[in-house]
Amino acid sequence: MKKLITMMIVGALAISMLAGCGKEKGSVATDGSTSMEKVIGALGEAFQNDTGISFTYNPTGSGSGIKAVQEDRCDIGLSSRDLKAEEKEAGLSGTVLAYDGIAIIINPENPVSDLSLETIAKIYTGEITNWSEVGGNDAEIVLIGREAGSGTRDGFESITDTEDACKYRQELTSTGDVITTVSQNPGAIGYASVASVKDSVKAVTVDGVAATEENIKNGSYVVQRPFVLVTKTDTPLSDAALKFFTYITSADANEIISAAGVVPAN
Repeated sequence: MKKLITMMIVGALAISMLAGCGKEKGSVATDGSTSMEKVIGALGEAFQNDTGISFTYNPTGSGSGIKAVQEDRCDIGLSSRDLKAEEKEAGLSGTVLAYDGIAIIINPENPVSDLSLETIAKIYTGEITNWSEVGGNDAEIVLIGREAGSGTRDGFESITDTEDACKYRQELTSTGDVITTVSQNPGAIGYASVASVKDSVKAVTVDGVAATEENIKNGSYVVQRPFVLVTKTDTPLSDAALKFFTYITSADANEIISAAGVVPAN
């Protein structure tokens, strides 16, 4: 009799544990663009608080995030550039979440305040090498950029028409590293997501236009790119990932997106 009671108790506990597992709300994993850290972090935190579904973000860069989706290592990839034709042909889809300006940043000690898009291109291709040529001090221009595969680099080089022509002194693997490096070198110039720019660097105007939300939205600030959510075209998202995707692309998320310093696409 005791043996039967024990078996019944064990059985009841097993059923209870299975029922508990059924109540798990799941999780959603994102991977990719370091430039999207601020906005995706804010959206993920709000989503997690509202739904109880856990959210993770792995800041590996746009190219790595796209690859992570292809290899089923995350639910949603994050790219700070449009998908390329070959990536779409490989079965990926991109949904624009927001638009972000790419700030052209210099050291606060540098007296230069405005550069034309043409001048920026000439600086990065090595045609202009001294700050005195653009109204600054007599000092060498130190070119800081992102690594190959970065969405920020892709966006910057596409807009300035400098693909495969930039003479970088340093190619860094995150937005934060670019900002830190420029802040520590009076002769440096770099580029970074507007949403990530800190007081430790100075963003110049481009052709007299500042990188504000209004100017990004109306298109007058030309150095801008999309923040893209990457998914598999023919593979449905998990329930948790679909809830997250729907949550962050709804108009209700626009306030959070704007507060993160970027312009909502919807």
